[in-house]
Amino acid sequence: LFRSCHCPCLQLSESGRTSEVAMFGACCGESRKELSSLVGSPTAALVPPGKCVFTEEWSKAKLSERSQISHDVILATFELPDNTKPLGLSTCACILAKFHEEGNPEPIVRPYTPVSTNAMIGRFQLAVKVYPGGKFSNYLKDVTIGTEVDFKHIDKNVKLQYPFNKKTITMLVGGTGITPMIQALHAVLGTPGDDTQVTMFYGNKTQKDILCRDLLDAWESASGSHLKVVHVLSEAKDDASWAGEKGFITKELLTKHAAPPSADTLVVVCGPPPMYNVFCGPRDKPELTGILADMGYSEKQVYKF
Repeated sequence: LFRSCHCPCLQLSESGRTSEVAMFGACCGESRKELSSLVGSPTAALVPPGKCVFTEEWSKAKLSERSQISHDVILATFELPDNTKPLGLSTCACILAKFHEEGNPEPIVRPYTPVSTNAMIGRFQLAVKVYPGGKFSNYLKDVTIGTEVDFKHIDKNVKLQYPFNKKTITMLVGGTGITPMIQALHAVLGTPGDDTQVTMFYGNKTQKDILCRDLLDAWESASGSHLKVVHVLSEAKDDASWAGEKGFITKELLTKHAAPPSADTLVVVCGPPPMYNVFCGPRDKPELTGILADMGYSEKQVYKF
């Protein structure tokens, strides 16, 4: 189970079991760090689609650093093949990553949206939530620093582009769907003179599941009221330390905090499939259904990531 950990400070508890610190690589310099300090302030470093250094052919990038962000989140930093160029990824786009699992003839492929921007030269960063049994996330958690990982970028990975040209944006986000929204916030909050009002509804199970929480807190605090984050936790009923919204993102909650339907409003949805079914209909279907349709939003006012 721990064959990929070569750390001499592997810790054993009195019971003989490997400690949580060692299990999660929080040793050898991989102590927990604040994502806000690693990513920094919102930065608009925009390029049009078609400029990414990764093409439709797989190419390698070396894992150069791995930082522990929370109990189940790492920030993985990769070196680009050309250290004089940025990643060149357009707004909210993603890249595909691949590795070959021992004994499995089929490669494991996953999409990731970086949290870094094109202001970072020669490198890029992925915030990765490590799931129990998650093949790729555990691979990135355990693999030796210096390992080369395959990446590529295809046209299908290009999403909504900045400028968004709306006065208000409502983001409906679930779990790891936050990373494309981080890119959108980089563009909006990092562009001088952009006074777009952004309200994000971010659904998770518990406080510890909130990916990029300290980054969102820092950006909201520094935004001058341009960003409002409404956290909603589905399993916080007995959490006395949680003062935020509990349950699920509902029509009533949207009515209370979100901008109503208008030509100046954009709603973006990014999360697991059930989230699309509830709010807007399947992401691969252009028709708008669900709560947003019931509230009077049109297909042109809603973007499905």
